[in-house]
Amino acid sequence: MTMKSYTFRVVLEQDRWPDEPDSQAIWRAYIPVLPAAHAWGDTPKEALENLRNAVDLLIEDMLERGEPIPQEPATHVKVSNEPLLTITV
Repeated sequence: MTMKSYTFRVVLEQDRWPDEPDSQAIWRAYIPVLPAAHAWGDTPKEALENLRNAVDLLIEDMLERGEPIPQEPATHVKVSNEPLLTITV
């Protein structure tokens, strides 16, 4: 079995209603090349954790359907033929 590692660019931004103070904002995280990959959280860390869970399910579903995992544009996706572990701090 050939393994590949995919690293996707994530957009992480604070999201709030115009009349809300910043202290009530939530965090939104999404992956532009995977339109269905988006999540929210009360903190940046929680939003990223929720996004990771969503992406795990999304990729599993894509593989079951035989759909290709996006590999372009290179500014948004990095693909390696070796297993990788990415840590965000």
